[in-house]
Amino acid sequence: MPTLTIDGIQVTVEPGTTVLQACELAGKEIPRFCYHERLTIAGNCRMCLVEQEKAPKPIASCAMPAADNMVIKTDTPLVKKAREGVMEFLLINHPLDCPICDQGGECDLQDQSMGYGKGASRYDENKRAVNDKYMGPLVATTMTRCIHCTRCVRFAQEVAGVPELGAIGRGEDMQITTYLEQAMTSELSGNVIDLCPVGALTSKPYAFTARSWELRKTETIDAMDAVGANIRVDVRGREVMRVLPRVNEDVNEEWLSDKSRFAYDGLRARRLDRPYVRKAGKLQEATWPEAFAAVAGAFKGLQGSQIAAIAGDLACAESMTALKDLMEKLGSPNLDCRQDGAKIDASTRAGYIFNSGIAGIEEADAILIVGSNPRREAALINARIRKRSLTGKVKIALIGNEQPVLTYKYDYLGAGAATLKDIAEGRHAFAEVLKTAQKPVLILGQGALARADGAAVLALAKQAADGLGLVKDGWNGFNMLHTAAARVGGLDLGFVPGQGGKDVTGILAAAQSGEIKAVYLLGADEIDMSKLGSAFVIYQGSHGDAGAKRADVILPGAAYVEKDATWVNTEGRVQLGRRAAAPPGDAREDWSIIRALSEPLGHKLPYDNLGMLRRRMLQLAPHFAAVDKLTPAAWGAFGTAGTVTDAPFVSAVADFYLTNPIARASATMAECSAIARGITQPKTGTHD
Repeated sequence: MPTLTIDGIQVTVEPGTTVLQACELAGKEIPRFCYHERLTIAGNCRMCLVEQEKAPKPIASCAMPAADNMVIKTDTPLVKKAREGVMEFLLINHPLDCPICDQGGECDLQDQSMGYGKGASRYDENKRAVNDKYMGPLVATTMTRCIHCTRCVRFAQEVAGVPELGAIGRGEDMQITTYLEQAMTSELSGNVIDLCPVGALTSKPYAFTARSWELRKTETIDAMDAVGANIRVDVRGREVMRVLPRVNEDVNEEWLSDKSRFAYDGLRARRLDRPYVRKAGKLQEATWPEAFAAVAGAFKGLQGSQIAAIAGDLACAESMTALKDLMEKLGSPNLDCRQDGAKIDASTRAGYIFNSGIAGIEEADAILIVGSNPRREAALINARIRKRSLTGKVKIALIGNEQPVLTYKYDYLGAGAATLKDIAEGRHAFAEVLKTAQKPVLILGQGALARADGAAVLALAKQAADGLGLVKDGWNGFNMLHTAAARVGGLDLGFVPGQGGKDVTGILAAAQSGEIKAVYLLGADEIDMSKLGSAFVIYQGSHGDAGAKRADVILPGAAYVEKDATWVNTEGRVQLGRRAAAPPGDAREDWSIIRALSEPLGHKLPYDNLGMLRRRMLQLAPHFAAVDKLTPAAWGAFGTAGTVTDAPFVSAVADFYLTNPIARASATMAECSAIARGITQPKTGTHD
């Protein structure tokens, strides 16, 4: 391994390490604009110049491989003068609009010009002006500020896999633009805002609304999908102003999907901020005691078998624990967290989690995707698959009703369960690929399970895992990809039908026939409300969506950023979300509503604070104590062998931008959805 000397400090590094990385290992700060740890090296800003002994001129440390016996100096007068010169060049055309720039206070160019710049310029020519570009409803552009670092171009090409950004012109006439100035179509497009080291690319929804120093910053967990991305929520007063990604190498690296980043305006719209009770066919405002009394009156005289509960996709683990305990006290076995009707077997944890871990995708050498479109269902996991595909060390295949435009090449094997059966029984050529792979992966989507023969499809996937060596010492390649943030937590806690209980399909059928008289919807909006018949419906949630429209009693709850809550992502990783903002009006944290309701119902729950409730959660699922860790699950039996139909597998997500009540309340997501579906034509030319 190369050993080099940096400012008198000897450092030994791995082969292939650059001088810039070696300097950082030695504790030396090297300024940079174009260099980024997760992107290829461009070497075009020259801000990272250092002095190398015996070299005729300063070298670009980001592009120079570290070599044995190399002597590097980072703080000599030559280096200082070189960096001042580079900064002077960068600022030749940069406009003096820091006071109105959204990047102000968080700008790399500001920071580095203060730290490494000369403080004056010898250039007095007129500054160059560049027309702003249209990049869609999410990214605002002020291209006069662009310093041509090409981070955004490399991100679109390498990470997002949608090469829609590029440079036209040469020298002073060079401009960064999208192809024909169309809206960016990547589900990860917002990450170019974080990557831009100047104010050329900024957040369009956030534009001119706040300054970074005004905001209260809270680290929490995203609930827009089942990836469990680590996020930072910035709040001013009671209002969420923006959502940014946090670094977590095992989950989201430092990226965030556009829905997770920009759907926050839905937190302000269509909110339920006070209880409602339906009187004479109309929902009317009520107090909490009145709402609880209405529920108690409806439950009076009902047997447990006549009551049911369904948990929605955004329900936290605490609220599901409280509702499960309440249903048990009421004697009801009819509860389910799988509101899409997915035939997931909750008896074996290894049968419903992403066993290899999201980061484990980077070790896979064969991947079979079944009944899923990862780009729509989990954009960050799709980015991991692309990252692995770029190494050329993995073979990827897909079974589904469509051949989606993913961001990597794959082999399309077939449309439905017949193809999966051929693979499971070793009759398909890809079966041999999986069998000979060192670390094979099967990714089973909800589209393959949310159907009548879902249990049989799950059994086929289990058969393939067993027969083709997906599960071996130190490796479990059986992965279920969920789309709902609540799903794995609900399965872990046992929020599924009890002895003789009904699942979602059974609950809806029984409600329609009149067998079930009362249904408690915990943020469940994705079911067919017309099938609830004449049942008394309690809806507890944060937004006035489909469930609230059908409800007889509405109990206003807190959104995911408005409560301290526990989430379990698709890989079974337990993560703690923090309260970033207060819920509006009379809305309360969900578990506390259920706890308060339990008293009028005559079945007081035995916990009065979050600590007591979480101890109850540990009784139901001890692995909840292992926060932010992957707990390996024992491999066992799951699925039910049976006959499968010829129906093709359909992705569980039809519209990436409108998958839950918060996203559907977001004007930004509505605009993105319209553009994606071609309903509104994006602008051409410059935007106003």
